Amino acid sequence: MKIYNTMSRKKEEFVPIEPGKVRMYVCGPTVYNLIHIGNARPMIVFDTVRRYMERKGYEVNYVSNFTDVDDKIIKKATEEGVDAGVISERYIAECKKDMASLNVRPATTHPQATQEIDGMEEMIGTLIRKRYAYPAADGTVYYRTRSFSGYGKLSHKNIDELEGGKRSLLVSGQDQKEDPLDFVLWKPKKEGEPFWKSPWCDGRPGWHIECSVMSRKYLGDEIDIHAGGEDLIFPHHENEIAQSEAANGTTFARYWMHNAFLNIDNHKMSKSAGNFFTVRDILEKYDPMVLRFFMLSAHYRSPLNFSAELMEAAANGLERIRTAVENLRFKAENAREGELSGQERELLERAKEFEDKFDQAMDDDFNTADAIAAIFELVKFANTCGEAEHTSAFWKELEKKITSLCDVCGLIVEKKEELLDADVEALIRERQEARKAKNFTRADEIRQELFDKGIVLEDTREGVKWKRA
Repeated sequence: MKIYNTMSRKKEEFVPIEPGKVRMYVCGPTVYNLIHIGNARPMIVFDTVRRYMERKGYEVNYVSNFTDVDDKIIKKATEEGVDAGVISERYIAECKKDMASLNVRPATTHPQATQEIDGMEEMIGTLIRKRYAYPAADGTVYYRTRSFSGYGKLSHKNIDELEGGKRSLLVSGQDQKEDPLDFVLWKPKKEGEPFWKSPWCDGRPGWHIECSVMSRKYLGDEIDIHAGGEDLIFPHHENEIAQSEAANGTTFARYWMHNAFLNIDNHKMSKSAGNFFTVRDILEKYDPMVLRFFMLSAHYRSPLNFSAELMEAAANGLERIRTAVENLRFKAENAREGELSGQERELLERAKEFEDKFDQAMDDDFNTADAIAAIFELVKFANTCGEAEHTSAFWKELEKKITSLCDVCGLIVEKKEELLDADVEALIRERQEARKAKNFTRADEIRQELFDKGIVLEDTREGVKWKRA
């Protein structure tokens, strides 16, 4: 298996730190709103990487964080007149719903920044003792960027040409920096903001320190894979390396993986441009598996353009696979029982060639585009076998080969059971009764049950309206 390592800018043979085990950290979202489809790409991509690692027999410890203290969260809380924790917990729950819809499996651990403050204080203290960091007069703690000799090795930037980066925190005491390139590890509190006590001042951590701390706590000083969107390469991941390697005295991550941007109709996604879509926006129009299929239709390092035409193409492609699986199950139910014949074993050996092509594609830096092409070849082969009489065991084995490869991609290919209108109305009435009884857990379960079967609800002043997705 070869992985393109952002650090070396080349494909490298994957060799885990511990045989048979993979320690993987993926940067998660800042939870101040519903996740957008740009957030969904790394979630889907690296969930697929994890699934394939498990197909290869690895035990994967997969950690993905939630940034639940941030300027945007605080701004949203101020606008609504609530505590920042109310905002972050709300959108963590909503994010998990969207991930479940997209069949993104929960991480082994989903740490939250606000629950790891003690670890952040400890690491900052270590960096100060080692003279990689220093407190300013107002309690702001800065990292001495030039003190880390390897700074810039991930982004391949020359330190003398660097700027602070888009996500640098502008705080009081900024003029107390020893060097303009120094970045914030701890910042003083502002009026009305959440804060924690520390040896330096009452305040909160900078953004970069949280991932260094959570990665070390849940995966160890050195990890196999660190991943995220390419926008995180600099300054976030560059700063993580500087913090972690200075504090821990060892290589932070062996392999760095970054997915490319997602564009909308060949333009960068932007709220101001009016081409900004949340996952919920898209799932009102499409089956979640269509969005997942679309995301995997291109190599993760290639820019991906989102458009209605490409989504329709993805829907058609997924339907081809689902129809083939449905036909195979029908044949298995209606075919004669019996052991596999010699001819059937030969056919299944030929089918295995497409499984091998799938594995070869995934072994080559997780080339999901070519892997899906191999699934289509297997579907085509299965369709040609349909012209002959075979045993139930043969059809079951052929169907199993297709569904197992789709499962690696996280694609659910069983066709949804179509609900009758009367059944939908009955569930809506049950949901309304649950809400009146303040049984919101059951009400949410019914809404999700309907959504999973392609029914989208909309609560309006006139009552509940529904439509088929």
